[in-house]
Amino acid sequence: MKTLLLVDGSSYLYRAFHALPDLRTAEGEPTGALRGFIAMLRTLRAQVPHDYCACVFDAKGKTFRDDIYPQYKANRPPMPQDLAAQIEPIHAATAALGWPVLEIEGIEADDVIGRLAREAEGKGVRTVISTGDKDLAQLVNERVTLVNTMNGERLDVEGVMTKFGVRPDQIVDYLTLVGDSVDNVPGVNKVGPKTAAKWLAEFGSLDAIVANAEQIDGKVGENLRAALDWLPTAKQLVTIRTDSDLSSQLPHFDSLAVRPVDAGRLRELFTRWEFRTFLKDLGDETAPPAEAPAAIDDAPPPAATRYETVTVAAQFEQWLTRINAAPLVAVDTETTSLDPMAAQLVGISLSVPDEQGNLACYVPLAHRYTGVPEQLRLDATLQALKPWLESEQHKKVGQHLKYDAHVFANHGIRLAGIAHDTMLQSYVLEAHRSHNMDDLAERHLGRSTIRYEDVCGKGASQIGFDEVALDRATEYAAEDAEVTLALHQALWPRLEASEALRYVYEQIELPVSKILFDMERTGVLVDRDKLAAQSVQIARRLAELEARAQELAGQPFNLGSPKQIGEILFGKLGLPVKKKTASGAPSTDEEVLEKLAEDYPLPKALLEHRGLAKLKSTYCDKLAASIDPATGRVHTSYGQAIAVTGRLASSEPNLQNIPIRTAEGRRIREAFIAPPGCRIVSADYSQIELRIMAHISGDEGLLAAFAAGEDIHRATAAEVFKVAPAEVSAEQRRYAKTINFGLIYG
Repeated sequence: MKTLLLVDGSSYLYRAFHALPDLRTAEGEPTGALRGFIAMLRTLRAQVPHDYCACVFDAKGKTFRDDIYPQYKANRPPMPQDLAAQIEPIHAATAALGWPVLEIEGIEADDVIGRLAREAEGKGVRTVISTGDKDLAQLVNERVTLVNTMNGERLDVEGVMTKFGVRPDQIVDYLTLVGDSVDNVPGVNKVGPKTAAKWLAEFGSLDAIVANAEQIDGKVGENLRAALDWLPTAKQLVTIRTDSDLSSQLPHFDSLAVRPVDAGRLRELFTRWEFRTFLKDLGDETAPPAEAPAAIDDAPPPAATRYETVTVAAQFEQWLTRINAAPLVAVDTETTSLDPMAAQLVGISLSVPDEQGNLACYVPLAHRYTGVPEQLRLDATLQALKPWLESEQHKKVGQHLKYDAHVFANHGIRLAGIAHDTMLQSYVLEAHRSHNMDDLAERHLGRSTIRYEDVCGKGASQIGFDEVALDRATEYAAEDAEVTLALHQALWPRLEASEALRYVYEQIELPVSKILFDMERTGVLVDRDKLAAQSVQIARRLAELEARAQELAGQPFNLGSPKQIGEILFGKLGLPVKKKTASGAPSTDEEVLEKLAEDYPLPKALLEHRGLAKLKSTYCDKLAASIDPATGRVHTSYGQAIAVTGRLASSEPNLQNIPIRTAEGRRIREAFIAPPGCRIVSADYSQIELRIMAHISGDEGLLAAFAAGEDIHRATAAEVFKVAPAEVSAEQRRYAKTINFGLIYG
């Protein structure tokens, strides 16, 4: 059966634009989207053999949907100027690559694609649509398939049902209910994918749901009934038309037959836009397509062809050769735990660059589900990998490689040759944004990655990665390594282009990461006996406060129950209500208790009890439980890419938040000790950020205070509270410190 390959060009435009860095010609003209678009078309042509093809773009101007609903797509920002400047060369390059280009005035690209898919079906031709647009799922049937080359996703009839929970013929009704925020089409308020799928499973269609609207209870039922008049309009807006007139650009279907590449025109375009690599590869572009293409149904999802499960020695030897020869290799680990000190290896994934993109593999080492096939031996595999892992000459890249370094260290291997870390690259480029791999892939590659929960589940039903089947484990783990390498390829050119950013990344963040690894590995010595003794003392004081509170209340009650506290404070004792909760009940939060404590003894006792209870559970008990029995130390994790200010964050446990304001809190700090013959040294910059602020702002008060060697927070407090510096209290100094840093960070 012949195949028609359709590209949603409008979707490709934005994906290409956001996937690549800000590439430009020597004259400063933007080329990133053009380069990415060409690469995506070349990859798609190689992955999906076809007899007919077209690349379809949205034309400028209104369509029938704008007449139906003037707010249609009203929330979309205008196309970025740098992308708009690349549209014309993208069309030219697409045509030169042999793709018919369709852009029909008054008809959206989706409707053009819908018409072509139905026409192909009538001619007995299979259709493959390359897109990331969920709306096109309504076209899927036995002869129409969607492919997403960014993540390897392939949606046939079964794939649509798995992804959306409804059949392809129900997608229009599904979209009508949930709406389309991208196109500014409202659905039913508060109805999301799960509710829409549930209703369609129960009633079968939108018409049946509307007919039974009175039977649907609760707020969601009210929202449905409120939207009944709107739903027919919404359905018109989300329905792809398959009867549009395309004759202005497409006189007959055979006009879509695969065309030869125009090598001369491509050479001209590649030269004009300074694509030297494409010029070098141009000889391959002119090769004729295969005469008997394989059926798409016989082919695996595109991304899967690049991912390999390594379970036999010959495969492993081949990958050893690859990584030893590669200039840079992405490394990732799958483990038994998120605790870096306790995590044990389940498998290792690797990715290397090659001519067609990035190759990736997953080496399972300790999967234990029923019926697991043969795996390579963990000890022998690590022994074979150890020289490469510990080699400074063999460069590695990872996403948060500090964690993986701990995992290898747990197996007696010191990871070396850490050349790049995509999490740190993102942090240096855009500290204010998230830096996890899934978000980075979406933001910089336009790819939707497989998430851990998709593989292992979540909550009480979550399984360990060592229980995941090897084929699914490979999809997830190999993708992690391959995406990491792709992220480096997208982010590194942006860092290279800026001398200042490259310096921060190479001379500060990467070296600091290695120091933090050593700090985490070493840990902090804690006196367990001191913590235990303080826990006992606080427990006694808590018992005394509980008895005192119940005496003041005139009855026994649970000091941990906001409901009982509220009944006593505002019901029995008649204390004034300061504020209410969302449900309308009087609030007993800390702010309320602090106000009441100024005049009443019971709220004061409750506040003291809460503070000590938190101190005992969070610090005395939890800190003691965090001590590693093997080392006698606490091994915190230092987060390097969390605070926008550039400061480190500490977690599991948080060692930056040990109390200091109360006597009991200060005693917690006494439990942090040095081993015999050593001392703990405290060192700190002297108000470094405020000195920078004083220098930049030229503020006379700040400059004078620093020149005189004064405590800057005390000097600010003296000015704010109109007292002499010597008379500033500790509390006033804390307020002034908040003011000073608030000026910098907001």
